[in-house]
Amino acid sequence: MDIINSNYKLLMENDDETESLGLSDSRNGITIIAAAAANDALGKDNKLIWHISDDLKRFKQLTSGHAIIMGRKTFESMPNALPNRRNMVITRNKDYFAKGAEIFYSIEDALSVVKNDSQPFIIGGGEIYRQSMALADRIELTRIHKEFDADTFFPNIPKTKWKLIKEKKLLTTKSDSVSYSYLTYIKKT
Repeated sequence: MDIINSNYKLLMENDDETESLGLSDSRNGITIIAAAAANDALGKDNKLIWHISDDLKRFKQLTSGHAIIMGRKTFESMPNALPNRRNMVITRNKDYFAKGAEIFYSIEDALSVVKNDSQPFIIGGGEIYRQSMALADRIELTRIHKEFDADTFFPNIPKTKWKLIKEKKLLTTKSDSVSYSYLTYIKKT
């Protein structure tokens, strides 16, 4: 099974039984969630370039029951909309249709309709992350401790604007081919 199918299968299985982990404090706001390599690589040819099952389970638990806002290419990289989430796709194409998702023409438009969601998530891709950095309150980043060849990258996280509040390093497991850390940033006020 290739990386795309195994990643998507993991996100789909037992999804309706998943309880939200919640975040480490009671802050409400917009959260960027991503997995990026040591060189900020996100993917190549509109595909993820690694499979880390525990990270996918964490993504599923954190985003379950919330709005997930993504670009068109990110949505098209998945076989279907993710269940138990409000799938929202950003595109400039006024004729675009995405089964199981709502269409918006800007991140601000999408955010304007999720005001009652305690924790909407921005899930990619690279351009949507860049546009969201000024709007987000939190970043939940999985940092993979390896560099990858990629064509899509996560934006720089300026230390002058973001504070690292939590870091959990994880060792490579038999099922995962890389080591990684979970990093939580909050925007400085």
